Amino acid sequence: MKKPNILFIGAGRMAEAIFSGLKQSEHIGTVTISNRSDSERLAHLKRTYHVETAKWQDVVADQDVIILAMPPSSHPAVMKELSNFVTSQLVITVAAGIGPTLLEEAMPGIPVAWIMPNTAADVKESMSIFACGQYIKDEDRANLQVILDAIGESEELSEEQIHELTAVTGSAPAFVYQFAEALEQTAKSYGLSKEQATKLVVQMMYGSVAMLKDGRQASDLRDQVTTPGGATAEGLDVLQENNFNDILHEAVIAVNRKAKEQANN
Repeated sequence: MKKPNILFIGAGRMAEAIFSGLKQSEHIGTVTISNRSDSERLAHLKRTYHVETAKWQDVVADQDVIILAMPPSSHPAVMKELSNFVTSQLVITVAAGIGPTLLEEAMPGIPVAWIMPNTAADVKESMSIFACGQYIKDEDRANLQVILDAIGESEELSEEQIHELTAVTGSAPAFVYQFAEALEQTAKSYGLSKEQATKLVVQMMYGSVAMLKDGRQASDLRDQVTTPGGATAEGLDVLQENNFNDILHEAVIAVNRKAKEQANN
């Protein structure tokens, strides 16, 4: 199979996380980055990742895949202009709230897909969820899978499911980092250095996630740590009293609500 040439329109943090993962793959052709306003950042990315940089309108005809990596609010104008250039290229967006329906409305008849990765793509550990449009062909699916495999694990869902679950796979890493930061601050309050606190928390989280990835159930693992009436149970009681599960649920709902607002603006 021909190695796909990939064009990124947009060069923010998510774009960087994705193409840094892609550059480690042997199944990718050229990677070209376009960013309309920040030439200094483009120069930095070119030096760091050995990617090509160009005005996207000048190179789009030579691309097999176009990845829209701009904020949701920037999509309408770019999609309108892009519709005058694309012929059969696969167009992918990684923006929250911009599903295949919106892409196909802007670019009728063009194969499209929506990927919701997370920044762990940078270390090839993203959990990406994706949905495909109605015009996608076998070759497009093959190119899409090459991209997904280069940045981690993936799962195909319906467009509506991605709207609802983006918060769980895409935004929730920020919740995890907030949790880690809070534990580090608590550890430091007992006299640990920043380095010691980080080591304790990161390895604890890494080991815990490794056991989950081994196929064990979160509830079973929690019960293994928790002796009824013991110290851990006391801590879990505090979390329950402060509605820990409800807070996470509300955070997910808030992310979904904001993503829909941004897509409709």
